[in-house]
Amino acid sequence: MNAGMGKAYAIIPARSGSKGVPGKNIRPLKGHPLIAYSIAAASLSKGIDRVIVSTDSAEIAEISRKYGAEVPFIRPAEFAKDSSSDRDFMVHANQWFEANEKMMPEYWVHLRPTTPLRDPSLIDDAISALKASPEASSLRSGHEASESPFKWFMTDDSGFFVPFRSPEGKDYSNMPRQACPKVYIPDGYVDVLRSRVIMMEETIHGGRVYGYISPFCIEVDTQDDFDMLKYEIDKKGLPILEHLNNFIKRSKAK
Repeated sequence: MNAGMGKAYAIIPARSGSKGVPGKNIRPLKGHPLIAYSIAAASLSKGIDRVIVSTDSAEIAEISRKYGAEVPFIRPAEFAKDSSSDRDFMVHANQWFEANEKMMPEYWVHLRPTTPLRDPSLIDDAISALKASPEASSLRSGHEASESPFKWFMTDDSGFFVPFRSPEGKDYSNMPRQACPKVYIPDGYVDVLRSRVIMMEETIHGGRVYGYISPFCIEVDTQDDFDMLKYEIDKKGLPILEHLNNFIKRSKAK
């Protein structure tokens, strides 16, 4: 494997099929397709060398190029099924670059288009964090759970609630939330992956995953999520939206 030492490429996966929200990857959000927000965040990142979109759709490819991403290949249909894993399209991307450019990047920055509200500086911070942690197989983002699952219950064979207990045997359900271990929900804010791990392990993250604590982020699965995204942008603003508006203005002026 010929890896481009130190190189970090963003990869934005966007297959055409979506059962929850049809066409969600290119559905308009404040005047721009959803995928454009991830392309913009990657383009504004100082630690990313190239922005790659992996898609099986000619329409998504055209839109992605319009917003400044590279689409050097169309993802084969067998890697764009509902049952396809993240490793499928990642291995395909590595193999394509190895075959066509005689190298692959050392790092892939995995940005899901369904998590559009990102701060590019946090992407840079995540890349730096993995580069500074050679013992880590990858980096994965997650935000702190607002409610601790340690205060939940299981049931025994008789249907009675059984609490989670600490190593010392204390009942977590009767302890304050602050006394419970912190728990993090994995999200799509940013993953930073190593090409060698993708090719050598059975999962893209490997066995030593660095935990990057990200802000809470909205992930798009339903129409209600789109409405929430619009509300968040209207309430708090979004610098990336200004970048997108200016990018399209410059493109039309050429």
